[in-house]
Amino acid sequence: MKLTLLGTGNAATIPVYGCDCKACQRARCQPQFQRKHCSAAISVTDGKYLLIDANAKDLQQRFPAGSIESVLLTHYHMDHVSALFDLRWGEGEVIPVFGPSDANGCDDLYKHSGILAFKPPLQPQSSFKLAGLTITPLSLAHSKPTLGYVFERIAASGDEAPRRLAYLTDTAGLPRDSLAWLKLHPIDTLIIDCGYPPGESKLRPLNHSCLEQILEIREQLRPRRVVLTHIGHHFERWIMEHGDRFDESLSVAADGQEFEL
Repeated sequence: MKLTLLGTGNAATIPVYGCDCKACQRARCQPQFQRKHCSAAISVTDGKYLLIDANAKDLQQRFPAGSIESVLLTHYHMDHVSALFDLRWGEGEVIPVFGPSDANGCDDLYKHSGILAFKPPLQPQSSFKLAGLTITPLSLAHSKPTLGYVFERIAASGDEAPRRLAYLTDTAGLPRDSLAWLKLHPIDTLIIDCGYPPGESKLRPLNHSCLEQILEIREQLRPRRVVLTHIGHHFERWIMEHGDRFDESLSVAADGQEFEL
């Protein structure tokens, strides 16, 4: 069972349209440095996947009919749900969609849901079981109701205790209740929003995390590894100049990167 990062960029992606900064120029010349919209997929059984957000432009090609077990939405901003607008008009199996409590959703997804079956809103810290996983939603700090998710593989009898992986995007730091839950339930891998370099929090009100916030969270939670995602081109430029700040314990995510559950 693996979690694969389908995209690790922010709403603008990398390269940014019309931008000639060194991060965007590099991404145009070297595709391995491109960043698509932030989302992920977990291979839960042979040929079946649990999607975390649905925004990949090639989603229907990557996940043909019958391969999507369910969709977990972090929130209803367009850059996280855009692929649902085409997927809903498909035929065949109904696809369950789980997400936060948001009466507005996004545009007319609720009204014209097609093959998407929107389930009752998930409640923070109320764990549930799905496709061989124990999943715990956690509230995040964002401009729309937003959930992060902690994944723990359900162990068979005799297996060693499974490790927890947290996928937390989009968020500016972490709310107290979520931080408290994570302290009580130690995690092995923390994949977390970090859209801005150091110092940005003093320049503008943030809707996403900056590096200082992540370093403080790491100190409080002490996971084995922290992986930064939802990267914007301003932060990408900073990363290019400060590569010595990163190692196996604190790294920057890449599109296509995989994590064992």
